Amino acid sequence: MDFYLVRHGEAVSHAVDPLRPLTVAGRHDVEQVARMAATRKVQVAAIYHSGILRAKQTAEILGAHLSPAAGVREMSGLRPQDDPMIAKAELEVARDPLMLVGHLPHMSCLAGLLVSGDQNVEVVAFVPATLVCCSTNGRRWHVAWVLTPQPN
Repeated sequence: MDFYLVRHGEAVSHAVDPLRPLTVAGRHDVEQVARMAATRKVQVAAIYHSGILRAKQTAEILGAHLSPAAGVREMSGLRPQDDPMIAKAELEVARDPLMLVGHLPHMSCLAGLLVSGDQNVEVVAFVPATLVCCSTNGRRWHVAWVLTPQPN
């Protein structure tokens, strides 16, 4: 089964806005990746985000393009410093494909944990708005493909 890990799009600095919403460029990049995912016929039952504004906005943009049956919702365990074992456990019991939208270092740690068994091993460079398809046969995980925003 395929699962999708997404790093939020580029956000404004804390000095500009402490809530750190997506920048105009960040929104554009997420829209671009969302369109690429739709072209690939990505289907997910739900899109979960950390609850932090930039991840929520990223998840909502993806949701508008992918129309998950269970919608877009907040999920605990996806914040930057959360233990990636929490999200890994959720994926291991999931019956349907899911998309998780979060932050660094968490997304990188989760991908490393899934693919190599070590959260300190970087298996993908998560630039803003990166979408990674992680696939499992129930025992082993691998990175099936990666989408990143393309320069204009």
